[in-house]
Amino acid sequence: MDALDSSRLEHLVGYAATRASVQLKRSFVRHLGPLSLKAVEFSILVLVAANERVNQKQLGQALDVSPPNMAVTLDRMVERGWVLRVRCSEDRRSQRIELTPAGRTLAARAEKIAATMEDAALQALAPRERATLIKLLMRVAAGAG
Repeated sequence: MDALDSSRLEHLVGYAATRASVQLKRSFVRHLGPLSLKAVEFSILVLVAANERVNQKQLGQALDVSPPNMAVTLDRMVERGWVLRVRCSEDRRSQRIELTPAGRTLAARAEKIAATMEDAALQALAPRERATLIKLLMRVAAGAG
C-alpha cells in the first residue's frame, strides 16, 4: 500500500509532537510494561521520590490530572503497595503521599529503564539537540492553554 501524503500536516508542531509522542508511548509500553506500570504512575513515583511532603492536589496539578482521576490512580498505587497516604500533622485535613520501600525500589528501577529507553528512542538527536528539544517542549507546555 502506498504511503499517504502527509506534507500538509508535517509543518504543524502539534502533528509532529503527536507523532513523536506515539513512538515514545509505544517504547514506554514495551520497556516499562513488564513492570505493570502506567505512564502516569511512573510520573507519580518519580515526583514523590523527588519531592518530600507532596500531596494529591500538587501531583494532580503537576501532571494535569483531575482530582477524581488522581484519587483513583493513587488508590490503585496504594493497593499495589507503592505509595502511602499519610495524614499531615500540621493540617489534619491534608494527606501527604509517600513512597513505600517497594515504591522507592520500583521508582529507581523504572527511572533507569526510562533513561535507557529514551536514549534509544532519541538516538537520531545529538545531546545538544535533545536538550534543546526538551527545553522548547517544556516552554510550549508552560505557555499552552
